[in-house]
Formats: sequence, C-alpha cells, structure tokens
Amino acid sequence: MGMAPDTQTAPPPQATAPHERGATPGERVRAVGLRWDTAVGALLVAVFVVGLGTTDGFASGENLAFAFNDIAEVALIALPMTLLVVAGQIDLSVASMLGLGSALTGALWNAGWAFETIVPVVLVVGVAGGLLNGWLVTRVGLPSLAVTIGTLALYRGLASVALGSDAVTDFPRTYADWAVDTTTIPGTFLTYPVALFIGLAVVTAVLLHSTAFGRSLFAIGAQEEAAYFAGIRVKRYKLILFVVTGAFAAFAGIVFTLRYGSARADNGLGFEMLVIASVLLGGVDFDGGRGTLFGAVAGVLLIGVLKNLLTLNDVPNEVQVIVTGLLLVASVLTPRVIAAAVERRHRRAADDTVPTP
Repeated sequence: MGMAPDTQTAPPPQATAPHERGATPGERVRAVGLRWDTAVGALLVAVFVVGLGTTDGFASGENLAFAFNDIAEVALIALPMTLLVVAGQIDLSVASMLGLGSALTGALWNAGWAFETIVPVVLVVGVAGGLLNGWLVTRVGLPSLAVTIGTLALYRGLASVALGSDAVTDFPRTYADWAVDTTTIPGTFLTYPVALFIGLAVVTAVLLHSTAFGRSLFAIGAQEEAAYFAGIRVKRYKLILFVVTGAFAAFAGIVFTLRYGSARADNGLGFEMLVIASVLLGGVDFDGGRGTLFGAVAGVLLIGVLKNLLTLNDVPNEVQVIVTGLLLVASVLTPRVIAAAVERRHRRAADDTVPTP
C-alpha cells in the first residue's frame, strides 16, 4: 500500500459505485440479497440446535461456560484484528505476542514481582511489539504479511529467552479464580473474561460502524490512495491498529496464563490461525474495505461452539484442526464462487438483451 505522508484528518471519501471501481465478491453476493455475516450467524444457530438435539449436556450452564471461556483469548484478539483486516492489514504475530505475554508474566512472578505490577508491564511490552509492527509497515514501507511473519518468530523467540522451557504456576488465587471456567457472574453462565469480551465487542462495534474513525478504516481498506487524498491520516490509523492489536494479544496472554494456571513460552501456539479464521469466516474481506464486527463475532462463536460439540462427541483434536482449516478455506472461497456465478448470470442476461442484427 502507498506510504504517503500524513495529512490533516478530513471526512472519508464517499464510496464509489461498484460498477465504477469493480465490485468486490461481497458486493456481488449482496446484490442478490445475500449477506455472508448473516449466513454465518444462521449457521451458528443451526450448529447450536444440532448440539441441543444430539449431545447430552451440551446446553448445560457448566458446558456453555466452558465452551465460551475456551475461546476467550481468541475472541479478545479477534476484535482489533477485525479492524486491521478492514483496513487492509494483517498481524500474524498475535499468538507469539500472547506467548510472550504469558512467558513474561511467569518470569516476573518468579522474580518476586507483585501481580499488580506485572500486568501493566506486560501490556507495555504488547504496545511496544505492536509499535514495532506498525513502524515497519507504515514508516519503512514493508507489507504487513511479511513483517508479522518475521515478528511471529521474534516474539516467540523472546518468550523462550524470558522463560526457557520452564512452566510457572501458583499464581495469586484471587486473579486465577477470575479467569477459570468454573467462576461465573452470579445468575449467568458467563465467565468474567467472556463478559469482558462482550463489553469490548460493543465498544469496538460502535467504533467501527458509528464513528468517523471506523468509516476511515473502511475507506483505507477499500482505496488507500483515495483515502489519503481525502485527508485521512492513513499511516497514523494503521499504526494505532497495530499497537492496539499488540496490547490485546499481550493481555490475552495474561488471561490464558491465569485460566490454565501455567505460564509457558509456547502458550497460544497456532492461535493466529484461529483468530484469522474467525475474522474471515465472519465475512471480513481479506483485501480490506468490507466486513462487520457482528460477522467476526459470529465467526468466533461458530468455531468455539463447533469445537466444543466435536470435543463432547470425542472427535480427535487433529480432526478439529482440519475442520477449522476447511472453514477458513470456505470463508475465503465460497463468496468468490457465488460472486463468479452471479457475474456469469448477469453477463448472460446482458448478452440475451443485445438485439441480433
């Protein structure tokens, strides 16, 4: 993407009509009355209904608390990741930052630090990691995919340096109880991490869909050069998104550590695939400029509920990974297949209306 200098903020450019700039797959799908995020929400309901009818204990409060808490860290990271992808960027280093946050939590606790001091330090490290990613993308001009592949290895390596192969346990009971599956908000099946996610999701949804900042992200993802010439601070906005994503990933490392009661350098290994799968499955366009937070949240919940249902039916973890991979492929491929079919139909209809000589 272009690396033009920042300018003063101005209202985002008006979106051009699809026929003027080439409609995206999502636009062509919506042209026939379909919404991918709504379809994912319907699929989530269908999977839940199947679970109710086929699996004993699926709808129990205890199981639902476990199912939703089991994806709490993925859900937390998916919020800023949605904003990043809407803006046409990606961060593959989030799982490694989660691991670094977990490793630092364990190392500092081992060193005798108070937990109240550890949390802000870990968050600052997350901010620094996001700042590095954002600086390399916005100031050096490197593509975010290449940058975060590199920092994926860097942050995981730093986690190993911080803690080695050790595992640290025995964290303060007050904080550990806050994150475990068995501690729920009185009168509900919601755990505190899930309740935190819901609150942050509402804030993120308002930010993305009801503010000038959110509209600017859509403009940047759709046409970055046009957004720049409209006065949007493209570099600044992207830098902010990387910083926030790094902070959320580091915080997710703390939550993960408390939930399992163990700090390890390899915590969260492979979580980047779950986060990205959730966001893309929810209909956020990988090319940027399109998507809804509702779709991303529905994608997270669908993966979590499906994973829980498969676990209850004794499906091996390897098969669950395959299912997640298939969902990721389907989330990218299906809208494009539908869009291609719609475009062929429209082309045929246009050819049929051309008068024969």
